[in-house]
Amino acid sequence: MTTLSDFERIKNASRQLRGTIADGLRDPVTHAISDDDNKLLKFHGSYQQDDRDLREERRKQKLEPAYSFMLRARLPSGVITPTQWLVFDRLAREYANGTLRITTRQTFQWHGIIKQKLKPTIAAIHDALATTIAACGDVVRNVVSTANPVESSGHALAYEWATRLSEELSPRTKAYHEIWLDGEPLIGEPKDEEPLYGRTYLPRKFKIGLAIPPLNDVDVFAQDLGLIAIIEHGELKGFNVAIGGGMGATHGDPTTYPRLASVIGFVPPERLLATSEAIVAVQRDWGNRSERKHARLKYTIDHRGLDAFKAELEQRLGFTLEPGRGFRFEHNGDRYGWIEGENGRWHLTLQIEAGRLADVGEQRWLTGLRELANVHEGDFRLTCNQNVIVANVSADRRDAIDAIVAAHGLDGYRQHSGIRRHAVACVALPTCGLAMAEAERYLPDLLPKLEALLDTHGLRDAPILLRLSGCPNGCSRPYLGEIALVGRGPGRYDLRLGADFRGQRLNQVHRENVDEAGILDALSPLFASYAAERSIDEGFGDFLVRTSVVGAPTRGIPLEVLA
Repeated sequence: MTTLSDFERIKNASRQLRGTIADGLRDPVTHAISDDDNKLLKFHGSYQQDDRDLREERRKQKLEPAYSFMLRARLPSGVITPTQWLVFDRLAREYANGTLRITTRQTFQWHGIIKQKLKPTIAAIHDALATTIAACGDVVRNVVSTANPVESSGHALAYEWATRLSEELSPRTKAYHEIWLDGEPLIGEPKDEEPLYGRTYLPRKFKIGLAIPPLNDVDVFAQDLGLIAIIEHGELKGFNVAIGGGMGATHGDPTTYPRLASVIGFVPPERLLATSEAIVAVQRDWGNRSERKHARLKYTIDHRGLDAFKAELEQRLGFTLEPGRGFRFEHNGDRYGWIEGENGRWHLTLQIEAGRLADVGEQRWLTGLRELANVHEGDFRLTCNQNVIVANVSADRRDAIDAIVAAHGLDGYRQHSGIRRHAVACVALPTCGLAMAEAERYLPDLLPKLEALLDTHGLRDAPILLRLSGCPNGCSRPYLGEIALVGRGPGRYDLRLGADFRGQRLNQVHRENVDEAGILDALSPLFASYAAERSIDEGFGDFLVRTSVVGAPTRGIPLEVLA
C-alpha cells in the first residue's frame, strides 16, 4: 500500500483549504501561522516568509524570526487595467515593503506584508476585480500567454482562450471568501464541490502557458501543459498540445531533473477546454502523492510513458488528437521599445531589471509606472521575462508616455547591452526560504563584470540569454538560459551553458560549485572563441553546442514540427 506524503494528509483534512487559517490570523501572540496552515495558505496565494538577513541576530536576541507574508495575484496573461495598477501600487506602499515584483508568470508579488495586514490586502485586490486564489499551491497556477496578443484577431482570440482556461480550472472552494472576504463562516463539513480537484487537489503545482509563434516569450516547453497557437492569415486554427515540461530539480538527486514538454498533437479551439481539463485530471489521478519531489507531470509521464499517458487522455476525451501542425519559434525574449499593433494602436515594452519596481535614487520606476497609470487609456501587460508593456496606446499619446518614461529612468533599455536586455533572476535571498545563494540582489553586481568581458571581445550588443536562480527549483527557468547560474551556497553556483534562444533546448552543467572568479574565468575564453569563430546570426548557446563545448542534452528535447 502506497504511503501518502504528509502534505496529502494536510490537504485531505483541510475542509477544502480552510484548515485553521482564520484562527491563526487572529492569534496576537505570534506573527506566524502554524506549519499546516502555512502549507494551505499557498492555495490562497500567499507564502509565509522571514527576513533571512535578520534571522541569526533575532535568534541571539531570543526573538521569533521576522515573519511576514508574500502575496501573489492571479492575473491571467498578465493583463492589468490602469485602475488595478493604481490599487496594486497603493498596496505595495501601504501594506508591503514599498515595491512591486513582476514574476516570471506574468503577475505581481507583494513582499513584507505583516500578518495583520494580509486580510485587508487580499480584500483590496478582490475589490479591484482581481484575486490571489490558486496563485500558489497544488492547483493550476496563473495561466500565461504571449504578451501583447493584439497583432491580429487570431492573437486576441488566443488570449481570450488563456483567460477562459484560467477561469475554468480555478478551484471552486468557498474557503477563500469565508477567510478573506467575510463570507458566511463554515459550520460542520464543507459542501463545496470541487469537480476537478476533489478533496486533495493535485499532487503538485501545474503550470499552463500559451505561446503564439514566432514568439516563445512564455517558454512554452517549460510548462506542464504548453499550448502553441496555430494562426494562419490572422485566423486561429487551434493549438498544438505539449505536455510534461518543468524546471525544478534537486542538487545531488539524479532522479529529479528539468524536462521540456513533448508535443503530442493538435486540437481545434472548441476542444481546448476539454483537452486541458482531461490532462489535468489524468495527472490528478496518476501523479505521485507519496514523494513530492516526483509529483510533477513530467515524472508521471516519464514513469508511465508518453504513449500510455496520451492513450489514457484520448480514452477519457473520446476522440483522438490530430497530428501536430507546423510552427516555428524565433526567440523567447521580449521586444523592447514601441511596436505597432492592429488598428493603429501602439505598445511600449519597458525593461524592469529582475522585475522589481522600486524607487531607488534617481531611478524611480514605481513612481513612473504610477504616473503612467494615471494618464494611460489602454492597459498594462506583464511579461514572463519580468518586464511590462504599456499597451494599446493611441498614436497621439506616444509623446506623453515617452516623457514620463524618460523622466523616471525607465528608458534605460535603449542603451542596455545584449546580455542585460535578456537577463532574468528569481527573488532568492533574503525572503525565499529555499534560496541557497543570491540571485536578484547579485544581478546588478554580476552584469557589469560580464559586460566588461563582452566589451573586450566586441560582443556588447550580442543577445545572450542569462538566467540566475538562487536554488535548483528553477523559478527563473535557468535551465533554458544560454548562460545560467544555479545557486549551490553563499556565493557559489553551478554554471550551466548551451540552451538556445528559442526555448527549445536545455543547457548543461559546465562547472559545478564555482565562485564569481571561476564563473568569469570560464566564460572569458568562451566569449573570445565566440567572437572569432561564430557563424552569421549564430547564438551563443548554438555556438557552444556546435563546437562541442557542451553536449546536446539527452532528456527533454521537444519535437518541433517545422512549417
